[in-house]
Amino acid sequence: MGAKTERLRELLGEIFDLNAASAVLGWDQQTYMPPGGAEARAQQLSTLSRLSHDKFVCDDFGAALQSAQSEVAKLPLENDDAALVRRTARDFDKQHRVPSEWVAEFSLETARAHPIWEKARAEADFPHFKPALEIIVRLKRDYAEFFRPYEHVYDPLIDDFEPGMPTRQVKAVFDILRPQQVELLRATKEHGRPVSDAPVRQAFDIEKQRQFGVAVIKELGYDFNRGRLDKAVHPFTTSFGIDDVRITTRYDPDFLNDALFSTIHECGHALYEQGITSSLDRTPLASGTSMAVHESQSRMWENFVGRSRPFWVAFYPRLQVLFPGLLGKVKLADFYRAINKVEPSLIRVDADEATYNLHIMLRFELEIELMSGTLAVQDLPEAWNARMRDYLGITPPDDAQGVLQDVHWSFGGFGYFPTYALGNLVAAQLWEQIAKDIPDLEAQIARAEFAGLLAWLRENIHRHGAKYYPVELLQRVTGQDLTPEPYLRYLRRKFGEVYDLR
Repeated sequence: MGAKTERLRELLGEIFDLNAASAVLGWDQQTYMPPGGAEARAQQLSTLSRLSHDKFVCDDFGAALQSAQSEVAKLPLENDDAALVRRTARDFDKQHRVPSEWVAEFSLETARAHPIWEKARAEADFPHFKPALEIIVRLKRDYAEFFRPYEHVYDPLIDDFEPGMPTRQVKAVFDILRPQQVELLRATKEHGRPVSDAPVRQAFDIEKQRQFGVAVIKELGYDFNRGRLDKAVHPFTTSFGIDDVRITTRYDPDFLNDALFSTIHECGHALYEQGITSSLDRTPLASGTSMAVHESQSRMWENFVGRSRPFWVAFYPRLQVLFPGLLGKVKLADFYRAINKVEPSLIRVDADEATYNLHIMLRFELEIELMSGTLAVQDLPEAWNARMRDYLGITPPDDAQGVLQDVHWSFGGFGYFPTYALGNLVAAQLWEQIAKDIPDLEAQIARAEFAGLLAWLRENIHRHGAKYYPVELLQRVTGQDLTPEPYLRYLRRKFGEVYDLR
């Protein structure tokens, strides 16, 4: 490493530490902070965000970046330093357009908004959250204006989570997915063999749910020496560095799927972060390359592994031992079908694979309308309910099960939601490649052997962190650009079997 790149790394390390401190405060806010600490925590997060931003866009940092660019100019992209400088230059260009005052205000208002959202959700009271959300929407519109000219007002927002992905490309992908997923839903209802989810809708002791979830993710490869599992209103993963990656989940005493698959989902995120090579720590590369790739890991472990038949060949006998009175007489085939029942649901995180993307498309469309100014915040609940009827044929009985169910808007995560659906697509593309490279993959899973799968992911995805842009990484691993076809093949094959579709 040259001296100029080393200097850049030193500066990036200081910024990384400030962001990690913010992440610790954010994790505490959602797990253990007493309600009375909300305003002080908002001020603290605002200060740290402003300091981090100021250090990143200052003249000294710009000069250090320019010097490092000249030093690595002839190095290939595979070189860590060249990749670091390239990614840093992209981030510097984006953040340099954003005033420090906006950063401080946005951090302050979103930190304030989180406890307001929690209370509103608990009481199904959207008017309580509306003023905070109106401020956040205004700030995100202002943010988009910093990046004019743009093709679409939503482009700067999604680019924060999915570098290089324009709104029109997301729309094009969703236009392919939507009719085929609607048709699959129709086929399961009209032509499928009935499926009951009664086995997973019983009174499951929460402590035993926790024990089982911990045992599962340990075997998947989650390192509790470098992480922990806690409870939160909305499950999330946070990283303070590759050796401290924490996950959260939530528990429903009457529905087994909620905590179990949320825990496996967050474990997938954490495995990605824990698998990044140590040489990238304390740099912008010490994270997932995009949220779609990140979601591909969580959705892969949650669904392609955790909801698969081979997985339950290994784990169902253990679950029966833990809940003998509830599951002792339930056959594996019936349990497998129960956890994969297709049914329009109110809550996104509880949605089955066949309907999940419809939840995402709904949010994507509403976000575009909010950012374009064609939908007012006060009209959001009505618009939400109307789309739920159009897409899924159901209407939320209250706003807690409707427009207030997700945490994302409280932290200003506009542009995040599409990456969930894109992550499903990436997961399917990767899974087809993995199946080629590990021919006995299903047999390994049926024996609760995950070392081969994790090693493949570590080698091809995890260790690189954000070294490659998502489109580059997908091309390197699969030889393809993003395409919905593998995911659609996966859905048709899986649910054709579950529902005995001919």
